[in-house]
Amino acid sequence: MSSTQRWPEQGWALLHLLLMASFSQAEEPVCTQRGDPEIPQMFKDGDIMLGGIFSFHSSWKNRRDSYMDKPLPLQCTSLNFRGIQYAQAMLFAVEEINNSTDLLPGISLGYRIYDCCGSIAKSVRVALAFANGNEVVSQPSEVPCTRPAQVQAIMGESSSSPCMAMATAIGPFHIPMISHFATCACLSDKSKYPSFLRTIPSDYYQSRALAQLVKYFGWTWVGAMRTNDDYGNNGMATFTETAQQLGICLEYSVSFFRTDPPDKIQKIIDIIKASTSKVIIAFLSHKDLDVILLRLSHHNLTGYQWIGSESWIFDSQTATVDKHHILDGAIGLSIPEAHVSGMREFMLDVRPLNVSSNEMFTAYYETVFSCKFKQSKSSSRNQKECTGREDLTEVQNSFTDMSLMPIFNNVYKGVYAAAHALHFILSCNKTCNTKVQLDPFTILKHIRTIQFKTKEGEEVYFNENGDPAAKYEIINWKPRENDIVEFVTVGFYDASLPANKQLHLQNESITWTQNSQQVKYRKITVVANYSLFVSL
Repeated sequence: MSSTQRWPEQGWALLHLLLMASFSQAEEPVCTQRGDPEIPQMFKDGDIMLGGIFSFHSSWKNRRDSYMDKPLPLQCTSLNFRGIQYAQAMLFAVEEINNSTDLLPGISLGYRIYDCCGSIAKSVRVALAFANGNEVVSQPSEVPCTRPAQVQAIMGESSSSPCMAMATAIGPFHIPMISHFATCACLSDKSKYPSFLRTIPSDYYQSRALAQLVKYFGWTWVGAMRTNDDYGNNGMATFTETAQQLGICLEYSVSFFRTDPPDKIQKIIDIIKASTSKVIIAFLSHKDLDVILLRLSHHNLTGYQWIGSESWIFDSQTATVDKHHILDGAIGLSIPEAHVSGMREFMLDVRPLNVSSNEMFTAYYETVFSCKFKQSKSSSRNQKECTGREDLTEVQNSFTDMSLMPIFNNVYKGVYAAAHALHFILSCNKTCNTKVQLDPFTILKHIRTIQFKTKEGEEVYFNENGDPAAKYEIINWKPRENDIVEFVTVGFYDASLPANKQLHLQNESITWTQNSQQVKYRKITVVANYSLFVSL
């Protein structure tokens, strides 16, 4: 039989299949969830729900999808204790508000907190779960599929790239999103990210401040490395532009990401070894800096003067990783020191994390206390057994260090900003008007204009771009005995002051690389009429 003769027969068969499919679909509910639901790592019910998204893991296993089968869920790796601490800071703020009779009296705040592993794709999935629910439900055809947002505001994420993706996804829904650590200047663009706010300054100011710092010390021939994401690329672009205006030349500018193959990291090491500049500007996340530090130590690349961004310059875990003292004498910008009474004690009590029923928190608990639960898959006879009653106040390690309290405070302020907006909307006095129908747009409008003081007296507000005031402390790494690094404040930068008063330094307090008391590398002469600019 010819092909022209077979077509009518195949056409009728195809039409029959389509008709059967349409009749069967008409009998099925219209509203069904596509894909697997996202399960929160922390959950507490409340009258008003807040969302939280943090990186409880810092990486994930790369895989190649065949697109022939349904992709498997993202497999997160490398437990990130900072992410868990950020979540604890959010829990502390929620519990404090719930126990308050002055703020949202009679109203309980609940939360859904998710782990995004630092993955942009997973962040967007969580954002959409916040926007329109996460439960596997089926609705009859006459019921509309749309539902109100499941949370009234979102706290997180820590990194700029996931925040950009999330803010793009939920922007049309007007759900307020308040980040504690995403600093990319690009996020100030309200035409792209209308519902994004943050409690940490924009890199618009940090990048310029770093360039002014380099100029102040007379360094005009420097190298630069950055994280290959929106945080590093945008921050370094602004630094480079400002540096060139100030007469500073970049010998090289290289980028990488922590999941890059070893050969790319090695190329960066080779560039540094071949360079003549001895000052390195590092616009890196602490996770990426940890990766490059390991490779630098293998090549004994010490004696460089490091200039750091806020992501790592006051991170005690980075100092712990730097066993070869590569970063000794580093100087850079950090968020001003903060104190929140009661938070340290709350965060040191890990028992509320319910470690016995959660594999991730079990691993966290075991690492903190160097013990193993009896049912743990990786338990060893040589390790002591966890009882579940261990006291973190009796442990002295990086997990009890509170050097990142300024960032924990940023999370805290974000929760309080949402609570103050809700307090106003619900006309709270001794009681709140629970009949008010909440909607994210109204909450966003009030958060943008909110102004209040924390219990420690710190004033909190957002400018027209959703950013706070840009103030930094200038931190210097001072090596002490027993491989301990002390973070010493040697100055400040305040963008609100006149240009000639923004940068203030106490030079006599600074310790430079190789434990020098004198600034180094400021009089290097470049024997050329151009600079070699390498970009990876």
